[in-house]
Formats: sequence, C-alpha cells, structure tokens
Amino acid sequence: MKLHNTRHWLLLTGLIGVLVGSAPSAPAQTPATKAVPEKKPRWESFAEAGLTLARGNSETLLATGRIGTGKKWDKNEISLGAGAAYGETEDQTTGKNTVNAETANAFAQYNRLFTERLYGYARADGYHDGVADIDYRVTLSPGLGYYFIKTKATLLSAEVGPGYVFEKKGGQEDNYATIRLGEKFEHKFNDRVRVWEWVEYLPQVDDFSNYILNAEVGVESSLSKTLNLRVYAVYTYNSVPAAGRKTNDVKLVAALAVKF
Repeated sequence: MKLHNTRHWLLLTGLIGVLVGSAPSAPAQTPATKAVPEKKPRWESFAEAGLTLARGNSETLLATGRIGTGKKWDKNEISLGAGAAYGETEDQTTGKNTVNAETANAFAQYNRLFTERLYGYARADGYHDGVADIDYRVTLSPGLGYYFIKTKATLLSAEVGPGYVFEKKGGQEDNYATIRLGEKFEHKFNDRVRVWEWVEYLPQVDDFSNYILNAEVGVESSLSKTLNLRVYAVYTYNSVPAAGRKTNDVKLVAALAVKF
C-alpha cells in the first residue's frame, strides 16, 4: 500500500514538472516608458518699440514702447502691461521744439473663472497725457466677464462692472463713480498672423455726458520665432477735456515686438 501511494506521488510530481516546464515564460521586464511631463503654465511676455522720424520741410520724432506679460493657470488669468509715447516737432522758422505726444499708461487685470466662460475680474488702470493736460487718471474696477467665443484661434469676451475714477486734469483734481463696459476680440489666422481689437466705455454714473472711451485695433505678423511686426491704432476720447484741449486723440503705431 505504501509503495502504491509512493508511485502515485511520483507520477503527480512528474506531471507537475512537465506542465511547469512547458508553460510559457513571463516576458522579460522592460524599463517603464517615461511619462511625458505636463506643460507647466508659463508667463508669456513681450517688449515692443516703434520709432518715426521725419526730416526735410518738417522735423518730427515719435517714439513708442510697450511691455506686457500674462499667465493662465487652473481657473486664473492675469495680465499686466505698460506703455509710453513721446513725440516732438521742430518749427523750421524758429527752431523751437514742440512736444506733440507725451503719454504713459499701465494696467493690471486678474480674472477668476467660475465656469469655462464666466469669470469675475479686478482691474486697475493708470494714465498720463501731458499734451491733453491730464496729470494722472487712475481707474479701479471689479466686475463680471463672459467669453462668448473661446477657442484656440478666437477669443471674444465682454465685461461689465462698477468703477471709480481719480484724476487731475487741467490742474483740477476730481473723482467720481463710473460704470465700465468693455469688449475684447482676438483671432489667429494661423501661427504667423493675428488681429485684435478692444474697446471700453466709462461714463460718470451721475452725469452720462462726462465719459471716457478707449479703443485699439491692430494686426501682428511674425518675422521669426520671437520677432513680430505690429501695426495698430489707439483711440482715446474724453467728452469733457481740459480747457483748450481737444476731445479725442489718435495714434497710428508701427512697431517691432520681441516675445519671450
């Protein structure tokens, strides 16, 4: 009986050995494929400069410059910018130089997305125009915005909110509550060409005959990976200008911009 059981045991172990030996071996371990790291949101910045010179019957100089940066991450969007323009004209008879452009401006805006398209914003603007006799104008405005179009190629948004203006114009200080209505549009035809425009309207709450209108429209074309050519027009309208000044100003600018 014992011998009989021993034979069964040997037969069973032999069968297991055959099955194990004929079973397909496990594939050789290969190094794990490296995961492609996610692109981290980064600041996208630019610096631009434009220069216009005229010589001959008239001698004029107009220099412009702007810098800007922005970043989008998670549900946050931030944009910052500043610019300046200075111009002179020389009287050919007297040789006297007259300043015909002297502006400086800066802005900061933060957006917090509530949904894919709806956002709240906080914005601050500063402005100076020596020729228009505006020593300073500071505008603070929180509000709501909405992206009507939000694709890789096209952005169209509108903003509305209360605001407050502090200014010194024509030697007189003034401040008042306002409503800010804004609209922005940008479209990229391809990787090399884009157009943009924006407009904002700021009427005084208790006197709608006193209002400010700012607008810009432009086109940009890439000359290289980092160098772009920009041509744009800037329009400002102040319904109640300083004494002896006109209500509107228009600048047409051609500039080279470096992206980094």
